[in-house]
Amino acid sequence: MTLLNVEEYRRKARRLLPRFVFDYLDGGSEDEVALKENLRAFEAIKMTPRLLNNVSARDHSVEWFGQRLPMPIVIAPTGLNGLYRRDGDILLARAASRLGIPFTLSTASNNSIEDVAKASNGDLWFQLYVMNRDFADQLVDRAFAADFSHLVLTVDVAMGGKRERDERNNFVMPFRFRPKTIADILCHPRWLWDVGRHGAPLMANLATDTVTDPNTQAALLSRKMDASFDWDDLKRLRDRWPRRLLVKGLLHPDDAERAVALGVDAVVVSNHGGRQLDIAPAPIDVLPRFSVVNAPIIVDSGIRRGSDIVKAISLGASAVMIGRAALFGLAVGGEQGVVEVIELLRREIDRTQALLGTRELVRSSSGVFLPDARGALGAD
Repeated sequence: MTLLNVEEYRRKARRLLPRFVFDYLDGGSEDEVALKENLRAFEAIKMTPRLLNNVSARDHSVEWFGQRLPMPIVIAPTGLNGLYRRDGDILLARAASRLGIPFTLSTASNNSIEDVAKASNGDLWFQLYVMNRDFADQLVDRAFAADFSHLVLTVDVAMGGKRERDERNNFVMPFRFRPKTIADILCHPRWLWDVGRHGAPLMANLATDTVTDPNTQAALLSRKMDASFDWDDLKRLRDRWPRRLLVKGLLHPDDAERAVALGVDAVVVSNHGGRQLDIAPAPIDVLPRFSVVNAPIIVDSGIRRGSDIVKAISLGASAVMIGRAALFGLAVGGEQGVVEVIELLRREIDRTQALLGTRELVRSSSGVFLPDARGALGAD
């Protein structure tokens, strides 16, 4: 049966994955208020069409540092993708390459920087967690040597969020399976054959001869990052990395302006998909306040429809990052499933543009279309 939207991919992924795996993918922190608000905030935005425009030909591409992305989508960094499909990071990278969009590899990936670079000829970005400075420098140097074009520093993880679904499921690595978990796994034979029979996926970026600190993997798994990392350290990272640098996880425009003043090329407005601070605002709600930032802005968290992407662009984003939506596709259909989900979003973008009466994706203006909820979003 043809799946018609991201939510249907989510429901099928839920059926295909063991409970502890799906909860890791789908869950948020504490009461999951931020997780739910990320979705509600997009739903609250209404857009007024401007009609009798010639929209027989529509363009979904956007500019990114002098180049054109065929659609304003970047696949977000997500960890432990090998839990959904074997070699999940490679499959995501290959899907992104087929679509002509960037893929962001997480520090917590199950395929290494080098293996993903060998497997894909697309535009690869690398997301950096800083557990300790020496190891972070090693990762940066490896990403540079593997010709990753962008470095994305995640800064909203001074400590890990309280993810209660994972705690209830005893989700720790190495896995400690309880009888209930084993029974659940046995009820999902496809997952067991594809992933489970190979054992728990490794943190491949840490499984190298250059990683000598035994505490590093434990820190990454428990999201115990270097809480002392500050603006001076960001400046040192800027000096070390000669290509484009993004900072991910900012929710206040003053922080974004300060990062740009230090030489950061772009900012990702994000609340980590509702997986960190449960009282954080939805990124789409604060996005209009970032209009003062003199740099491209990417937004993530809560995107489930192509119309959500159009809303984000109209409120000032240059592009969006897609995390869970792509992973639902990965769980359902591997590389092809990711392509299907992104193509589904692209078609929804196209339809939304046609019905709004605009041929191009542009920021909201009086001559094009206006979100009715703009005042409620805190825009000037």
